[in-house]
Amino acid sequence: MRKTFPLVLALVAALVLTGCGTRLARQLDNTPNAGACPVGGSVYDAARYVKFADGTAGNYSDIAYTGEITDVRLYCRYFKDEPLEAEIEIDFAFGKGPRATADAHDYPYFVAVTRRNGKVLAKEYFNAQGEFRRGNVAAKTELVNKITIPRADESISGVNFEIIVGFELSPEQLEFNRSGQRFRLDATAG
Repeated sequence: MRKTFPLVLALVAALVLTGCGTRLARQLDNTPNAGACPVGGSVYDAARYVKFADGTAGNYSDIAYTGEITDVRLYCRYFKDEPLEAEIEIDFAFGKGPRATADAHDYPYFVAVTRRNGKVLAKEYFNAQGEFRRGNVAAKTELVNKITIPRADESISGVNFEIIVGFELSPEQLEFNRSGQRFRLDATAG
C-alpha cells in the first residue's frame, strides 16, 4: 500500500473540511493570498487505526493499539506566481488495548497533495508516537511544514489542490474500517 493510493476519487469525496489561514513565517507581511487555500482534511477510511495483537481483525479483547485523527488544520501562503506553501497540524488520539505489549507505539501516517480530480502529486510518510505513561489514552498534535505546491502561473489557485492525511493501514486494517465496526480508544474499559 505504500506505493499506491487506492480509491482516490472516493477518498477525496470523504474529506473532512477544515479552515485555512496565513500563518507561515516565511512571509510575515500583510499581503493577502492570491487565492484560497487548498482543502485539507483526513480520509474517512484511513482516519482510524486498530492494531490487533495477531494482525487480524479479531475480537475486541485482541486489540493492542488504537488511534484516530481527530482534527486537521491547514495554513497556507502564496503570492503572485510563487509556489503555494502550506503546513498542516494533525490532532491524534491514541489508545492502548488489553493486548498491548509496550507503553509506546508508532502510528504510521501519510500526507498527500492531490489535484481536485484525485491525481496524487506527492505523498510522504511519517510516524507519530503514542506514549502511554499516564494511562491507556494519549493525545498528540503533529506539525508537517514545508509542503510546497509549484504553480505554473499566478492564475492557478489553491482551490485546485487538496492536502489529505490518513493512517498508513494494512489491507486488514482498511477492511476493518470499511466494515463499519467501531472501537473505543481505551479498549480496556468494560
